[in-house]
Amino acid sequence: MIQDLLFEIGIEEIPSSYMTPALKDLEAQACRLFEEYRIAYTGVRVFGTPRRLTLHVERLDQNQGDLVREVVGPSRAAAFDPEGRPTKAALGFARAQGIPVEHLRVKTLDRGEYVVAAIVERGARLEEILPVVLPRVVTSLSFPKSMRWGQGTFRFVRPIRWLVALYNGRVIPFEIDGITSGNKTCGHRFLSRGQIRVRNFQEYIEKLEERYVIVNQHRRRELVMKLATEAAAAVGGTPVIDDELVETVTGLVEYPTVVCGRFEQEYLSLPRDVIMTPMRKHQRYFPVTDDAGKLLPYFVAISNMKAKDMDLIRAGNERVLRARLKDAAFFFKEDRRVSLHERIPQLNGITFQERLGTMLEKAERLTQLTAYLAEQVAPHLVHDACRAAQLCKADLVTTMVKEFPGLQGVMGREYAQLSGEAAVVAQAIEEHYLPRFAGDRLPGSLVGSLVGLADRLDTVCGCFGIGLIPSGSEDPYALRRHGQGIVQILLSAGIDLPLSQPIRKSLELFGDRLTMPRERVAQEVMGFLAARLQAILIERGVPGDLVEAVLAVDAERVSDAGKRAEALAAFRREADFTELAVAFKRVIRILPKDFSKSVDPRRFASSAERALHGEATTLRAETEHLVKAGDYVRALQLIAAIRPIVDMFFEEVLVMAEDRDLQDNRLAILKEVADLFCGIANFSKITAS
Repeated sequence: MIQDLLFEIGIEEIPSSYMTPALKDLEAQACRLFEEYRIAYTGVRVFGTPRRLTLHVERLDQNQGDLVREVVGPSRAAAFDPEGRPTKAALGFARAQGIPVEHLRVKTLDRGEYVVAAIVERGARLEEILPVVLPRVVTSLSFPKSMRWGQGTFRFVRPIRWLVALYNGRVIPFEIDGITSGNKTCGHRFLSRGQIRVRNFQEYIEKLEERYVIVNQHRRRELVMKLATEAAAAVGGTPVIDDELVETVTGLVEYPTVVCGRFEQEYLSLPRDVIMTPMRKHQRYFPVTDDAGKLLPYFVAISNMKAKDMDLIRAGNERVLRARLKDAAFFFKEDRRVSLHERIPQLNGITFQERLGTMLEKAERLTQLTAYLAEQVAPHLVHDACRAAQLCKADLVTTMVKEFPGLQGVMGREYAQLSGEAAVVAQAIEEHYLPRFAGDRLPGSLVGSLVGLADRLDTVCGCFGIGLIPSGSEDPYALRRHGQGIVQILLSAGIDLPLSQPIRKSLELFGDRLTMPRERVAQEVMGFLAARLQAILIERGVPGDLVEAVLAVDAERVSDAGKRAEALAAFRREADFTELAVAFKRVIRILPKDFSKSVDPRRFASSAERALHGEATTLRAETEHLVKAGDYVRALQLIAAIRPIVDMFFEEVLVMAEDRDLQDNRLAILKEVADLFCGIANFSKITAS
């Protein structure tokens, strides 16, 4: 007989940002515990609203799976006589395990042949197991922040108010912190009264919807987008929908309803981001645009209330947004009275890090490090890059950014343009913060990339220099994110600069503020960034062994390493890759470490030696310019032609000849072959494909 399980944790309103991770965790922990307790099932689904986390497990077996364990007894020699009859030792062992002696079997172990008994422990009925499993599901869930309530000691994301636990329509009884499981749930906090008795999952979904709760978050998400689109269309516009806002709104409501409000036309004179940020980040409204993408004086709000007069809800939302836009207009007007350049000294009042100084000191280091980077990469951009670095943090002291921190960089761009700064400088001020998170866009200009690199290198090098190194889950200064940003910018912008150079320059600019030895810090930072590069290349689909092979040659030139990894991954798909890798490994294995002798053609004793030396010489000339140009795929294709000649060489030539001079000469030929690959990858790191 096969059954379903409905389990609901009723809680006070959970933060919307917790919802998606909580549901993933609920599913993962339930599956883990069902496996641990040998509970078979067909499928698991999780649902959530602000007031509930719901687990639906389909088609569970009515009994726990049997557990078969092996008990090792006496050795075969002790258990059976020469004629194969069981001895007293075997009979006693079988009796002790409660099985017939004929059920014993012989198994070969590390220490020899022994008699074993297979003991079957029958699984318990699920009604007996679930009261143990379900509380463990609850206590195994983790959240960014948890709390206690009342006089209890139990911690959860929010106070638990009710528990529903039904298996085949029957209540699974258990208790958590004084809350007893049952078959009664609650509807919408304001639109429904009393508890609701349910018997199964389908009835649970239907009865809650009758009481203004849409349990399925995917349905709510679709409804949010549909309502927003229809409301915006009614005023001739389109809602600005992004996944993050839709996810947030979906997690805030149990029964979405919509209102479309408007604001005064005069506020449209503000920068677009100044209007949209209060809407989206603070009020969770959807801005509305026309067909050309221009903002209209409307917004769409998704409410968790269904009122008789929705105009009241609309008016309330308009009143709140009007106040925020009025403040923003005032801040914008006041901030423009002082130019960005004039604000730079005020950065001395903001601490970057207590041991690393103020934001003014950071801005001064950024300017010098940006100048260094620009001189190496694009000397013609030094002036613009330095100007952007000088100004990039100045908007932190503006009233607008203090009120709306998410506008840092954006307001720097706006105020720089209004102050008459060059367009490339204004653009770089905003772009130096990119990428802000995984999947975010990258700087679109080289100046923005250079300032962004300098900013992140300063943070990473400074923190490493005073011993603030990420460990485990601890990373209070988001150094992993900064490190990932450094690598992503270098790959995206194609900046081919050995990382050790700007790292050492950055450490030098801190003067005597650092407490750790600079050379050690430089090595640690380089290793930290190499690990980020490795992870990013693997995320992009390059096999791990190829990444290791590429980084073994050079991990400092990030952009070049990315090109070599992609070329090697493409070349691996060609037919003769495996044979070439095997041939190269054979060459590497036989070469002594740090072998550096040169080939002497006068010592050739066979045509195979001449052929391999000649081919290696020719290929070096043909591929040298390809490697310098970064055309690694073509270089690898040409080098692949040497494989049959390498095979012939090993078949016809005894490399480790007794004559030491002859041996060294043959090793020197193989060194020429190895050197063909040395600028691309270390093939000895590559596993068989």
